[in-house]
Amino acid sequence: MGKTKKFLTDNYTMLCDFYELTMGNGYYKCGNAEKILYFDLFFRSIPDGGGFAIAAGLDQVIDYIENLHFDEDDIAYLRSRGQFSEEFLEYLASFHFTGDIYAVPEGTPVFPNEPLITVRAPAIEAQFIETFLLLTVNHQSLIATKSSRIVRAAQGRPVSEFGSRRAQGTAAAIYGARASYIAGCAGTACTIADELFGVPAGGTMAHSWVQFFDSEFEAFDKYCEIYPNNPVLLVDTYNVLKKGVPNAIAAFKKHNITKCAVRLDSGDITYLTKKVRKMLDEAGLTECKIIVSNSLDEYIIRDLIHQGAIIDSFGVGERLVTSKSEPVFGGVYKLVAAEESDGTVTPKIKISENTQKITNPHFKKVYRLYDKETGKAEADYLCVYDEKVDDTQPLTIFDPVHTWKEKTFTSYRAEELLKPIFVSGKLVYPRYTTKEIRDYCASQIGTLWDEVTRFENPHNYYVDLSKKLWDIKHELLKAK
Repeated sequence: MGKTKKFLTDNYTMLCDFYELTMGNGYYKCGNAEKILYFDLFFRSIPDGGGFAIAAGLDQVIDYIENLHFDEDDIAYLRSRGQFSEEFLEYLASFHFTGDIYAVPEGTPVFPNEPLITVRAPAIEAQFIETFLLLTVNHQSLIATKSSRIVRAAQGRPVSEFGSRRAQGTAAAIYGARASYIAGCAGTACTIADELFGVPAGGTMAHSWVQFFDSEFEAFDKYCEIYPNNPVLLVDTYNVLKKGVPNAIAAFKKHNITKCAVRLDSGDITYLTKKVRKMLDEAGLTECKIIVSNSLDEYIIRDLIHQGAIIDSFGVGERLVTSKSEPVFGGVYKLVAAEESDGTVTPKIKISENTQKITNPHFKKVYRLYDKETGKAEADYLCVYDEKVDDTQPLTIFDPVHTWKEKTFTSYRAEELLKPIFVSGKLVYPRYTTKEIRDYCASQIGTLWDEVTRFENPHNYYVDLSKKLWDIKHELLKAK
């Protein structure tokens, strides 16, 4: 995890929508503070029309839940608003999370309308944590999903995240770097992301370094003198082919450096990389790498490779860290069930004229079904919490939209995706390093068929409901 110091503050309790407090006060005054509710956090569509998303942000959710409390200043502020009863404020003074949280592990490929997080907790607690869970999971899942697309477009060439200066704020820069690394980026330019999370930080020079010296060669010469181990020289400050590359070659040769790189940040990248590669090779610098940056995304990278550009690695900034093409993940947090005093779980449903916004009710399990022969993920299966998939027996599932489309699995492995994170307010889930999460993410993407991972018209991966869950949903729809 890197160093244990936290980013800015341990206490994000007041980072909430105000209605979570007004509803909390309402639950308290109605005598429903301890009523157990179930909420699902899920999303409805995959950014950029992709075939899958990447779940991320759970580790920061864990930090938030463990540090959830109101201090004296928070209580004084709420009292000053004149909207909250003293009894409720006294309740908040000793507030902490006591419920259960289940979540999909970070780095897991995920699909629309399945829970990424399920919360079971007293009403006030379950409602109160909505904003932080959404902002954290929405942001990091968005950046991880975009980063995965960019990394896959690079076809094995390393991609570094370069976006801190264009991110929407400090947290977006830091946690964006973390999410990008989980999804496969090789490193980041963001130093604090290395200090906090072990995301390898690296960098070279800005154009200002070159401009500072009286000549470009002097700038390169001094840099190689100071950093003789694998220096990277930025060669497009003045003229790439006439000055930049020849001066870089001269500096490398003066210091007998063969393990090195040049970086291009402008111009016709395909044309320039071909010319630069030829110049480096003719100078005997066959090990010198070519790094490219400048407003890249997955489509530009794919086109550059298709055009025959000779590139060893990429630096990707604003279009990654902001997910410029689709900057909203769209996760939502919806009530799906309530628990009665006798332990009975009563399903709840939200209905809308927009059918996409009709929720899947009830406290649920999510199984991923893998083909035993190929190891590939075939479908996700949502069922009621008291159902269990026995993968020694055939399983028939159907598309909940087109109920006539059935498929029977016989040789498969079923894995439950939602893992216990907190039980009765206590953390029961291991804390993984960012590198471990990254490795897990790569292995899980490897279980997806190529048809799911393609950029255009990806295969529709099925998220299907059990017959029992479908019947419950259908009855709730008829009853409303």
